[in-house]
Amino acid sequence: MNSKDRNYKSGNSEASSASTAVVSSKAVSPSSSNSLPVESETMKRASAKKLIERYFYQLVDGCGNTNCDNQHCASSGKVKNLTPNQAAAQAIQLYSQEARLCDAQPSKVARTQSSTEVKFTVKTSNDGNSILKPSTMPVTQTMAQCAIKSSQPDNQSTAQSTTTGKPIAFLTEEKLISILETCRQENSYSLLIRTLGEVFSSVDSLSRSFQRTGPESPLEAMLDKASGDLKKLKKEDVRTLEGETDKDEDSREEEGECNAKKERGLEELRVDVLSLRRAYQALFQVPGTVFESALVNALTTLAEDMKLSLRVYRRNSLDVLTALVIVCEIPALGSSEYLERALPYLCKAAGHLPVCVQAKLARVWARHSRSRLKGLLEALQQLVTLKVISGHFTRDYCIQDEDAITAPTRLMKVVYYANILAGKLDSPELRQEDTSTAIQDDSHLNDITGNKGPRHTPQEDPLALELGVNVLDSRSPLFLFTEFYNEPLCDAIEMDKDFAYYKSGDSASHSGRKFSFMNYAFILMPATKTLGLYYDNRIRMYSERRLSIFNSGGSQYTNPYLRLKVRRDHIIDDALVELEMVAMENPKDLKKQLVVEFEGEQGIDEGGVSKEFFQLIVEEIFNPDYGMFTFQQETQTVWFNPTSFESNAQFTLIGIVLGLAIYNNIILDIHFPMVVYRKLMGKRGTFWDLEDFNKTLFTGLKALLEHEQDDMEEIYVQTFRICYQDVFGTRFFHELKEEGDQIYVNQDNKKEFVDLYADFLLNTCIDKQFRAFRKGFQMVTDESPLHLLFRPEEVEQLVCGSRNFDFNELEEATEYDGGYTSGSVIIRHFWDIVHKMDLESQRKLLQFATGSDRVPVGGLSKLKLIIARNGPDSDRLPTAHTCFNVLLLPEYETREKLNDRLMKAITYSKGFGML
Repeated sequence: MNSKDRNYKSGNSEASSASTAVVSSKAVSPSSSNSLPVESETMKRASAKKLIERYFYQLVDGCGNTNCDNQHCASSGKVKNLTPNQAAAQAIQLYSQEARLCDAQPSKVARTQSSTEVKFTVKTSNDGNSILKPSTMPVTQTMAQCAIKSSQPDNQSTAQSTTTGKPIAFLTEEKLISILETCRQENSYSLLIRTLGEVFSSVDSLSRSFQRTGPESPLEAMLDKASGDLKKLKKEDVRTLEGETDKDEDSREEEGECNAKKERGLEELRVDVLSLRRAYQALFQVPGTVFESALVNALTTLAEDMKLSLRVYRRNSLDVLTALVIVCEIPALGSSEYLERALPYLCKAAGHLPVCVQAKLARVWARHSRSRLKGLLEALQQLVTLKVISGHFTRDYCIQDEDAITAPTRLMKVVYYANILAGKLDSPELRQEDTSTAIQDDSHLNDITGNKGPRHTPQEDPLALELGVNVLDSRSPLFLFTEFYNEPLCDAIEMDKDFAYYKSGDSASHSGRKFSFMNYAFILMPATKTLGLYYDNRIRMYSERRLSIFNSGGSQYTNPYLRLKVRRDHIIDDALVELEMVAMENPKDLKKQLVVEFEGEQGIDEGGVSKEFFQLIVEEIFNPDYGMFTFQQETQTVWFNPTSFESNAQFTLIGIVLGLAIYNNIILDIHFPMVVYRKLMGKRGTFWDLEDFNKTLFTGLKALLEHEQDDMEEIYVQTFRICYQDVFGTRFFHELKEEGDQIYVNQDNKKEFVDLYADFLLNTCIDKQFRAFRKGFQMVTDESPLHLLFRPEEVEQLVCGSRNFDFNELEEATEYDGGYTSGSVIIRHFWDIVHKMDLESQRKLLQFATGSDRVPVGGLSKLKLIIARNGPDSDRLPTAHTCFNVLLLPEYETREKLNDRLMKAITYSKGFGML
């Protein structure tokens, strides 16, 4: 397309054909030089939108030339009948392709959004360019104002306050631009300060400001989603307008997400967010010192008005929601002045919003404020961090008592769920537990997993229930969940008190109960959450121990511990038999503290023996030769063997072992793909889970989905019959649907094929094995706050530990005893040797000193290693008390001798030298 066609100001006919329905730009007089950056950006945006509208009307109405030969013009007869949505989508594509534009006829004037024509005259500016000017409006008024006057009754200007009966002041983008221009001309900003103070201090005024002038069109919704940047529009957004049935996978899923949101009652936002952002952009061109103090004072007053509106006057909470949306769009909300004075009060006021209104706020932010969400989160995190660092807390006045910390945390929860809604969601049906299929073929298993009492249902967040979403639904959030962690808060929080507050009841209510961060676990780092889980498990263990002693009544001894006595060379058989007996006789005994004894060996289990027990049992039971699990070579993970000869009861007992490891705070060397942890938390596996299960298969299926040509049957020659192998290499065939070997995969059914294939591999073919495994796991963890505190990715850390082997952290956290200090010569030599070890040797050192080669959640800084002096120089090897993480080190004379003795100790220590 030539440059003449691309410039909307190059001729009167082109300028007169542009509509003002979508465009909200302002026509500022040339004298306003201070607003040039805003004006330039606005004109670029307006130019793009006007060109898109020209393409739209060219597709729908044509150019009026009966001899037109443009294939993209209705007048040529080459354009099929298009719906408005389809025409809008095609207009965007033509704009991006710089397609040909016809010369518009004088009679073709773009229509406004309300379908009423607005007359404009074309004037020539001082620089010789043609500009649009409303025929009856002064030059300082904008085209959007003209559209408002022509299509909307003058009801806003005459709105009355519901409490005082006085007229309510409000702001629009045009009013604010006009005020700024007046202030510049008069060289006085008193009018701006008065207006900001009046509007931003009142819920009534602010909730009526920056409102839309009509219903949101599909094209506006897409531009809003792209934050005004046309380059951010995705192909699925365009296809949504076109109404195509032949969508790719992402398109269908986003459409399903959109429909789900509508079903949940998504409210249309009354605020014109794009106009609001342009208004803020213009406002903050003015130096902040001019109006900042007035705006901050107004926001403080607004917070009090919000609180009164919600608690005393019981006004429409949607007005408070609207005002809060407008305030949270302020770009400087995270700066020091707003952070210290205004934001804490706004957060406290927002804490009084009912749960249903919080849900609406989350939906509004997810749809209209995606680009602003992370900035808002950062502002709230800064506020929490500031108050944590500057606060003075004692045992009597702790962090949970500080409103300036708890209030932004409550608001952060709304941001958390908005982040989930704004990302990619899977269907909630995937986390519906299928209770219809019971395991029928193993009565032995039914005895173990029989229902002996009421089933515990995991606690769910009220806001999540209101929204109808769960963190498990999130396939890909808008930004990472780790952005919500607050490390200074986690370092300062006393988890014993927080756990006590959590057990006292629901902290989200305002009935005098204490606030607990365990109900807002998104802000806590995994290591801190692990402490909360540890306290819960320990209290449950002590409770079971007391009950055992009390119930015995002195007549019959009841063991207060879960005691396992096993032989090293028969560890699997002995452990599974004893656990089976416990599970059958009294499953609640599984919640007692575990004590392990190796037959024929002396030693008291203070933790170290249990660590060794779990290490040995995991090594054997996950060995492919044992036949219960298969090894995925490409991803280095283990998976359930669908053709295993072992009974389902065996898988139940393995689930019990995994649950016991979590319950007893022991890290395991297990390599499950992430889908296992998602399934443990209650979500079925999907196509996207194949990526870390079988990457080659995932890549192949993804290529199949992305294949757009009609030759799929000839290229892939794939039917709905698939082939897979067991651990012995035997091939099995399975039909994904009835007569699947006769149905070829094509463009119409490729998504169905991929979904059925993934469902078979991840769910159907291992259904019996995994159900038994999960039931065993739940027998130990069903009453713990595991589901409340941890996401699947964090459960993996809880089971397997961290993957960050940073021995500098370990050195800093290590304590010394028996005369050693961090400055002792042998200690300096020790760390010099350790830092030069390869990773395998470093893991052996961890195994030797602590009983496990795994890094605890939170890193090696969380591992409290003690190095103690074990006499003067001698030929003895180093020894260790793994129960207490104590390394006993003789004071060797030379570095070489220390290196020799240490390497021998860690290399030949398995089953020897550890207590």
